[in-house]
Amino acid sequence: MDRKLLSKDFTLVVVGQIISLFGNATIRFALPLYLLNRTGSSALYGAVTACAFIPAILLSPIGGIVADRVNKRNVMVILDFFTAAVIIAFSLLLHEADILPLTAVTMMFLYGIAGAYQPSVQASIPALVGPEHFMAANSTINTISSFASLIGPVLGGILYSAYGLGPVLCVCAVCFLLSAVMEMFIEIPFCKQELKDRIWKTVGTDFAESVNFIWKEKPVIGKTLLVICGINLFLSAMLTVALPYLVTEVLNLEVSLANRFYGFAEGALAAGGLAGGIGAGVFANKLTIRRAGALVVACAVCVFPIGAALLLLSSAMLNYIVITVCCFIIMVCSTVFTVQMMSFIQTETPSNLIGKVISVILTVAMCAQPLGNAFYGVLFEICRGYEYAVVLFSGIISLMIAIRARHIFAGFSAA
Repeated sequence: MDRKLLSKDFTLVVVGQIISLFGNATIRFALPLYLLNRTGSSALYGAVTACAFIPAILLSPIGGIVADRVNKRNVMVILDFFTAAVIIAFSLLLHEADILPLTAVTMMFLYGIAGAYQPSVQASIPALVGPEHFMAANSTINTISSFASLIGPVLGGILYSAYGLGPVLCVCAVCFLLSAVMEMFIEIPFCKQELKDRIWKTVGTDFAESVNFIWKEKPVIGKTLLVICGINLFLSAMLTVALPYLVTEVLNLEVSLANRFYGFAEGALAAGGLAGGIGAGVFANKLTIRRAGALVVACAVCVFPIGAALLLLSSAMLNYIVITVCCFIIMVCSTVFTVQMMSFIQTETPSNLIGKVISVILTVAMCAQPLGNAFYGVLFEICRGYEYAVVLFSGIISLMIAIRARHIFAGFSAA
């Protein structure tokens, strides 16, 4: 099989990801924003986004096990078709059901599907490209993800502010249907593993094997996972709740303009991911674990200008610019870090464990996100008028974690 970077099958994976991730970015932008517009409550917003992570946490390990035991192409095709069905069902029930439970359940489905989906995508890379192309392949996937995320919120924000939620839902459903059809033509090498025990016993055995690999055979991966959990809890969750809340509820912008600006801010995040993905590919040979800690420190430091702007600046537009620029830089650094870590994991993990190991890492890392979302949703609600204090608190804790992470990575590199 052709294991070059730009093989036919890897190219199809990339194109399918462009379409699918565009739909994903757009729907994840539109649904929470619709709920926030209807309720105006950051606590409800935080609670719903927190609940949405629960199925992703539960299904990601199963997705990893399935990715190692079932043809990865079939997993991607089925889940994209199912995502389209979920969006269509939401559209039909939009004016018939209570918006809060309907949005919560739909978001839970979408995040759960994504949790089961991502291990198959990441685990397919070692099967489609040679080891010398892992960094470039991961950089490509992250760049495509960021590009789709850049276009999705921007166009979604324009479409949503001009025509409402309905057309956004139609566009997203079509994206997932097209992606599913595209993925049907991918050929991914698959060696079926023998099922020696009952399904649940096999699940437990596979999960235990992957955990043992992460914490005992490759402890650097376990240490990295702890850092990611801390950053997800105190930094990523804060940005997830703060960005829409600050832009649409705190900065005193006109409603339709605020929604559009929020779309542009999400686009800036995606542009940061795009720049980070490209940068990771360009500087692949210079990226080492020893330097990874500096990227985490940079992410934490960029939180402080946001808090300072909210405290010192009265202009809504200046605050918006500071928030957007800082989020862009945070996304650049975090994307380079993500590509670097994923390539390291794929290089160090045996092929029969890759899907399971990736799913465990994604699962444990995601556990911190819903806790953080719920925490910051309530904290912003309590601290109305003092949002800067919440942001600065996040920055201080994140910087402490980042400084510790820098020492950890340097120590393992030297070992």
